[in-house]
Amino acid sequence: MNDYTLPSRVKNILDKFQKANFQIYIVGGAVRDLLTKKQVKDWDFTTDAKPEEILKVIPEGFYDNKFGTVGFDSGDGIFEITTMRKEGIYKDHRHPDKLSWTDNIEEDLARRDFTINAIAASVIPRFNRGIQLTDPFHGQDDIKDKIIRAVGDPQKRFQEDALRLIRAIRFATELGFDIEKKTFAAITKNAHLLKEIANERVRDELFKILASSSSYIGIVKLREAGILQIILPELEGCFGLKQEGPKHDRVYDIGEHSLLTLKYAPSDDPLTKFAALLHDVGKPDTVSTQEDGNVTFYQHDVVGANIARKIAKRFNLSKKQTEKLYRLIRWHMFSVNEDQTDSAIRRFIKNVRLENIEDMMALRVGDRLGGGTQRETSWRMEKFKEKIKQVLKKPFSIADLKVDGHDVMKVLNIKPGPKVGEILQKLFEEVLEDSTKNKRDYLLEKIQHID
Repeated sequence: MNDYTLPSRVKNILDKFQKANFQIYIVGGAVRDLLTKKQVKDWDFTTDAKPEEILKVIPEGFYDNKFGTVGFDSGDGIFEITTMRKEGIYKDHRHPDKLSWTDNIEEDLARRDFTINAIAASVIPRFNRGIQLTDPFHGQDDIKDKIIRAVGDPQKRFQEDALRLIRAIRFATELGFDIEKKTFAAITKNAHLLKEIANERVRDELFKILASSSSYIGIVKLREAGILQIILPELEGCFGLKQEGPKHDRVYDIGEHSLLTLKYAPSDDPLTKFAALLHDVGKPDTVSTQEDGNVTFYQHDVVGANIARKIAKRFNLSKKQTEKLYRLIRWHMFSVNEDQTDSAIRRFIKNVRLENIEDMMALRVGDRLGGGTQRETSWRMEKFKEKIKQVLKKPFSIADLKVDGHDVMKVLNIKPGPKVGEILQKLFEEVLEDSTKNKRDYLLEKIQHID
């Protein structure tokens, strides 16, 4: 690997520390991305310089934590430089109780999570060309073989930091790697430790999985490891629950259907994919068997949307995210037929919200394909979408009428007052039902006959 692979701003950092007689290495995902020829998103460094010494080399940096990490604005995002440290005791299964600095890069790499992230890269000073790799745990081999493997004892690694349990599956999902057998066994054994991790941290990893093009595989792995049941217990009740009876051509497990809906939903938005995963989460609480043996889930969309609100609160989603998640689940059972009026289409848009329509359509595609339908759409759906486009071009507010308050006052010879607004509202309601009536001559004539 030659130094031309490094941006000048990165080489400048390496040069500054070497000139100050400190060791300096690129570590973590940056090295992994370099080795796999991917664009590096985050540049992280480690050095034998202590935090106060780092600040002397990088005086514009800031140090506001207790983990030896100095951050600074590189002009292209925040770079982080952390003092090398040794393994410590992690009583809270997240952070070490005490930090112990080291000047040995291999000791620092030994405390990291996975072999693919335990590779350090440094510029060779005497040649000032190329990069030298330090790879004591054979991470390069695991990258080549597409394997996620814990550094050292996987039991110890996960008990140190339980967030690594879900991070392992996230890396496997994003990179298309398999998880080494002992590492996966340790994940399954220690899955319960995630209960001690802040929900926000779990949410961030879950949404990274959902953002991946292989999110379906990632969620399946979470369930196989016993993690999905812990972080989304509401979803677990859907597995083993079947929709069956004489009125159902296909019998399918609601949990499996939820996973398949996620798989087939044509969206890159993690929140939309989250809605796809949870869209039937209200079914376990609404299941009923009719006299004819038919299984129903009446109002599962209403119940499911309220459950989604609780999940959103637990994961500390924003108000905007919560509202979108709620609406996608609450209204995912919208009906489609060729005879729907403009007003019915407007009600749909009002319920779903204009900005969520495309995501709702993606959810419907996933729901169809995830239920065993061979085609992702139908002629009725296509007509429905075309009707939405037509309605969106038509008036949505009183201001879009071809007449206004001045016209009302002139026709009726009245002064400004509540009656003007009342007449405009009645005209608007009529136009909502039939947009072809939004013509000036028609409305002027209509004004004369409104009580």
